[in-house]
Amino acid sequence: MQFPDDDNGKMLSAMAEAGIDLTKQLDVDFFLVFDDQRDAESATEELAKSELEGEMELHLNDDVGKWELIVCIPMVPEYQAIVDRELELNTFAGEFGGATDGWGVMQHQEGDDDFADDEHECSDDCKH
Repeated sequence: MQFPDDDNGKMLSAMAEAGIDLTKQLDVDFFLVFDDQRDAESATEELAKSELEGEMELHLNDDVGKWELIVCIPMVPEYQAIVDRELELNTFAGEFGGATDGWGVMQHQEGDDDFADDEHECSDDCKH
């Protein structure tokens, strides 16, 4: 697959190289950041009222000292669809003093389920 030489294209290229099937629907996380908690909460409330299909999570990102609204949208990660959604969300966030700050996809990693067992108790021999 060929992708444009920009951040979105590079991300999609890296995903393809990692073996992610870009023809299937994935949960794509878009990150919106706000300096002010009230602005972030207002944006979250307004987005919740919209027809947006997906989930949202708002929290304070201590690393950057900003409020981060993660908008998880199930979609096929096609280049133009990503660009369009990012522009739409950036315009929306701008109405509340925020901006988009990239996107990503959580990838299942080998070994993620190794300790999913609730009965597991860590010991000195644990390697995680």
